[in-house]
Amino acid sequence: MEPTSPFANESNGKLAGIISYFSIIGWLIAYFAFYVNNRTSLATYQMRQTLLFHIVSMVLRFVVAAILGLVWLSTGMFSLYSLMNIVYLALFIIWIIGLIGAINGEKRAIPLIGDTAQSMFSGI
Repeated sequence: MEPTSPFANESNGKLAGIISYFSIIGWLIAYFAFYVNNRTSLATYQMRQTLLFHIVSMVLRFVVAAILGLVWLSTGMFSLYSLMNIVYLALFIIWIIGLIGAINGEKRAIPLIGDTAQSMFSGI
């Protein structure tokens, strides 16, 4: 008889989706601890979305920080700090919407990137 994983049930598929929202480290923990041995459709959906969300948020943070740094160093203006706060607020709102969907066990697409993530990471 094949050994079963202690994580092998539907609720842990939901748990993998929830944990994956908490940073890229959380995504890795959810992937290796919960998802690899128990692939549910909800976990797959959430894992795809959160992977793209983490990638996009890291890229946006670096791009906004680079633009802000260049403008501040070249002109002495620090008014683009508001732009950085708007980007962070938008990312936080998108994160909250996705997390609420994961907590409720729904396959709700994250605004702006949810549908793209499903096609981009179809191998997960």
